Amino acid sequence: VQLQASGGGLAQAGGSLRLSCAASGRTVSSYAVGWFRQVSGKEREFVACISRSAGTTYYTDSVKGRFTISRDTAKNTVSLQMNGLVPEDTAVYYCAAADRGTLLGVTRPDFWGQGTQVTVSS
Repeated sequence: VQLQASGGGLAQAGGSLRLSCAASGRTVSSYAVGWFRQVSGKEREFVACISRSAGTTYYTDSVKGRFTISRDTAKNTVSLQMNGLVPEDTAVYYCAAADRGTLLGVTRPDFWGQGTQVTVSS
């Protein structure tokens, strides 16, 4: 599957952004799909994912209650709605997919999209 991420940009603290990950090749429900983020000089970290088939969602603790991941099978996309942004959310965000149930504990997904920069100003 090929993944195309979009939607990054600049937001003020407390603001919102929406990221989208468009998949081609297979349906998004055939994979666990999610988002990771990386700050320069640090390891890439898991943010959120939606499980294969059932669509159960998982989040890292720091974004729970602020970010929402969703799947649109008609458009073959997975989106990440980010509300209540804080400067610590500033990072390059990567869409990822794996041929398994979830992305929990996965450090090397099978597929990566290109990164999209999210910058939150205070």
